[in-house]
Formats: sequence, C-alpha cells, structure tokens
Amino acid sequence: MSSYDEKAVLDILEKVSKSVVNISTIKLIHSIFYQVVPVKGMGSGTIIDPKGYILTNNHVVGGAEKIAVTLWNGEMVEGTLAGTCTVHDIAVVKVDKEGLTAAELGDSDTLRVGQRVYAIGNPFGLAGGPSVTSGVISAVNRTIESQNEMLENLVQTDAAINPGNSGGPLVNLEGKVVAINTAIVPFAQGIGFAIPINSAKECTNEIIKGRVYARPWLGIIGLSITDEIARYYDLPIDHGVFVTRVSEGSPADSVGIETGDIIFRMNNTEINRIEDLVREIHKRKVGEKVEILVLRRGREHYFEVALDRMP
Repeated sequence: MSSYDEKAVLDILEKVSKSVVNISTIKLIHSIFYQVVPVKGMGSGTIIDPKGYILTNNHVVGGAEKIAVTLWNGEMVEGTLAGTCTVHDIAVVKVDKEGLTAAELGDSDTLRVGQRVYAIGNPFGLAGGPSVTSGVISAVNRTIESQNEMLENLVQTDAAINPGNSGGPLVNLEGKVVAINTAIVPFAQGIGFAIPINSAKECTNEIIKGRVYARPWLGIIGLSITDEIARYYDLPIDHGVFVTRVSEGSPADSVGIETGDIIFRMNNTEINRIEDLVREIHKRKVGEKVEILVLRRGREHYFEVALDRMP
C-alpha cells in the first residue's frame, strides 16, 4: 500500500482480528498456609497455523493447569501447551480444531522507527472480541530485565498495551504480524514492548515440528558500560558488560564469574555492549565451550565456560 488508505487498513485489521484469540488460564499456587489456591489468568494469542497452533507468551500460559481459548466468534475450545521458549517469553498452544484463520507473519528485520503499527488483543479479558490500538515503532533492539531473566532485541512501541494484551500481535499496515506484545513498563506512560516475529519464528518452527527448543545460557545479567556508567562506578574501562547478577548454579557461577566483573571479550570477539554478549551466546549450541575474558579489580581473568541449556 503506497499511501495511507483508512478503509483498506480497517478491512485488513478486521481480517487479522479473526486470528486473535483470548486465552484464560488456571494456575495452582501455594498460599502462605501451604494450601493450594487456584488463580485465574488471562492473555491473548495469535493463530499461526490453521491446524490449531497459537502463538502467545510463556508468562501467560507457563505453569497453567488449564488453558481455555476463546475464538473471535465466541467459541471456546480447550488448549494444551505444545512447547515454550523462555528466552524469548514465547509459548505455543495447540487446540483440537482445524480450518482456523491464521495470521500472516511478516519480517521484523525490516521494521523502522516511526513506522505505524497496531496492537491487537483482549485487554482485561473484556467480552466482544479483540480490540485495536494504534501507534508507531518507537525504537528497536531494546533490552529489558524481567524478574528472572533479560529479554533482548525487543521492539518498543507507543501503541497502548494493557493487561490481557500479552501474546497478541503487533501488525503493520499490510496486516502482517511483525512482533508479539509481551510487556509494559510499570509507572511509565506510552511505553510497550514486543518480541520481534523473526525471533518468535525460531522457537515456533521447532515446537511445531515436535522438537525441543534449547537456547544456550551463560547465567548472568549485565549492564552495558557507557562513559557515564564508567564514571559513576569509577570503572577502569568505558566498554564491556558490567555483571550485576550471576544466577546460582549457572555456567558463569560454576567457573567463578562474579558480580562486579566486566566481560570485555568472548573468544576472539570484543564485547562492547550487552547486546554483543547475547548475540555471541546465541550463535553457540548448548554444551559448547567459550572463552571469556573479564576485568576484575584491575586484573584480567580468563574463564572457559561450557554453555548450558536455558532453564
């Protein structure tokens, strides 16, 4: 579409909305009195295969005892978890129903800042079908730290993403899914994040084929060192990754990498930012050994680490 045609866009969004589902879950948790308590959850999903495969977020369905999927026409079907990819907060749910309307997946590598997009989902689990909010791509290749891990290479958008939108698609003017909505920043206005669809494809292709998707894991959370951070912490270098946390029992922990270390080289590749480190790790396979060079209290330390599977 060479120019903005409102009617054409509305027709496209109406069609895409038929591939968006509401997902409700029941998870069992233990109360402070050690009683099992059922807790209801909600989210959205995107049908990616007419045979009943639905793409959503791992945090929406992970650990759920029961998954119910409501289609655009109000029909409710039971879902089962086909597989997950925690490193990207991605999960695939399978329903026993064929002939569904599947969304067309786009190419997130072509996204540009300022490009118009639409977030589709079921905020707050409201009845009446999916809702649509509009916005633009605010930034790409963002990295945020969640409670348990770091999510990298995210798309940032100002399209409203409310509770219940997680797992729903972010689509372009052609109606192609370019990202999957995954997170909002508490206490911030107009900032939402989504997983690039190209990253999600890596997970879903393996899951649908019946394979176990495994990503290598180092087990650290770090901060890209800038001039400002180097001055604030009085660091001896102005580049690299400042380790802020090491997961207990992780590959990094097992070889002695510590909080406060500065990772500045992996094998023969210079590490300037956290994105460099993540990219190098994801090039490897589970079990592969890498050489990591860190700076600790002004002295260089060498570690050989065998990358493990992401827990």
